[in-house]
Amino acid sequence: MKVGVVGAGLVGATAAYALTLRGSCSELVLTDVDESRARAEAQDIAHAAPVSHGTRVCSGPLEDLRGSAVVIVAAGASQKPGETRLDLLQKNAAIFRDLIPRVAQAAPDAALLIATNPVDLLTDLSVNLAPAQPVIGSGTVLDSARFRHLIAAHTGVDATHVHGYVLGEHGDSEVIAWSTATVAGLPVEAFMNARGRPWTPEIRAQIEQDTREAAAQIIGGKRATYYGIGASLARITERILGDRRAVLTVSAPTPDFGISLSVPRVLGRAGVLDTVLPALTGAERDALERSAQVLRDARAQLQG
Repeated sequence: MKVGVVGAGLVGATAAYALTLRGSCSELVLTDVDESRARAEAQDIAHAAPVSHGTRVCSGPLEDLRGSAVVIVAAGASQKPGETRLDLLQKNAAIFRDLIPRVAQAAPDAALLIATNPVDLLTDLSVNLAPAQPVIGSGTVLDSARFRHLIAAHTGVDATHVHGYVLGEHGDSEVIAWSTATVAGLPVEAFMNARGRPWTPEIRAQIEQDTREAAAQIIGGKRATYYGIGASLARITERILGDRRAVLTVSAPTPDFGISLSVPRVLGRAGVLDTVLPALTGAERDALERSAQVLRDARAQLQG
C-alpha cells in the first residue's frame, strides 16, 4: 500500500519515519514546496528502511501522490512559542484552499489525513475542498495519548492498559473526559484504591493541567512537537490502510455540534464509519458544547 506525505517539515518527516520503522506501508512518497528538503528527508528516511521493514521511500511532486491509499497533509505554518493553534488559522486556511484541491486531483482515491493546525478547522475546510474523498483530522488522538501516559505514570502501570479520551478541539478548549478513563477496566480511582495508592483531587488536577499544557511545554523547550504526533499519524494511517475498525478520537464533521471536532469514531478504509459519543457527565457535555462553540466562532471569523 502506498502512502503520501504532503509537507516534509518536522511533523511530516517524523510521521514518514514512524511509518517506515513500523512497516506501515510498502511505498512512501514525500512532497513539499521545498523540493530539496523533501528529497533530503526521503533519502535520510530511506536509509532506515534496510534495517526496519524495507519500505520504498522517495520524494517527488504532487503528481507522484497518485495511487496513494492515504495522504497525510502536514503542510503549512507551524505553531510558535506564545501562539495558539487558532492563531494559525488564517495563514494555513489560505494554503489549504490552494493545496487540497490539487492533492485531491493527484490522489483521487486516497483518504486525506489532516495534521496541520488548527486541525479541526482545517479538517472542516478540507471536507468542503475535497468532497468526494474521506477526510479525517488527527484530532485528539495525541491529546488522548498524553492523557493516558500521565495516568499511567501516576498509577504505575503500562500505558497500553490505560484508556481514556480527550474530546472536542485539539487545542485550549479540549475536554478531559475523566468519565471515560479506566485502568485495566476499572475507573482510575477504583484501581488506585485496589492498589492502596493515593488518588487525590490534586493529582487529578495536575494530570489535567499537564495534558492541556503538554504542547506549550514542549514548544517552549524545543520549539516544536513532532514525535508524539508522528507516531499518532502512523497509527491512524495503519488503521485506515488495514480497514481495522479501530476506535480513535479523530476529527470529522459532527452534526450534533455543527463543526468538525474529536469524539470516538470507528475508523476504516472508507474513513469514518461511525461516531460513538460516550455517556458523558453533564459537566463534560457542557464543556464539549463550549469547545464546539469556540470552533464555530473561529470558523465564522474565517468565513467573514
